[in-house]
Amino acid sequence: MRTRTLARIQRPLDRLIYLASTRDYNTGIYHHDGLAARYSAAAACEALADCHREVFRELLACSVRELVEQVEGYMRSAGIGAGEFFISWRKLEPYRVTIPLETEPLSGEFLFCNLKAALAILEDRQNRAPAAPAS
Repeated sequence: MRTRTLARIQRPLDRLIYLASTRDYNTGIYHHDGLAARYSAAAACEALADCHREVFRELLACSVRELVEQVEGYMRSAGIGAGEFFISWRKLEPYRVTIPLETEPLSGEFLFCNLKAALAILEDRQNRAPAAPAS
């Protein structure tokens, strides 16, 4: 998992979002058909949970500056306009479902605050950017 799929996902924020997407939001159980077929569903679940906790700790150690870069990269790869991205992330706070299940509440809130700050900084930069000249 780490050397194949996750190695291709450059940013820790993107890896966190990917890993969270492999988890059933109702049960907290991770699913990966390829890993489960090769090993077992339980082994796949544990491997994904371990990777999820690891990338979460990596994000906790990031500075706000690094998070700004990661949010910006993720936004560009999302394929939607910056305005729509900012509105969605402010209103829906999709990052809240990305943290590992066993996360201490304070650690989760710390990351959420840093992501909100990164989002605000990025949005401010976007608003201050000079408009492109009309052709």
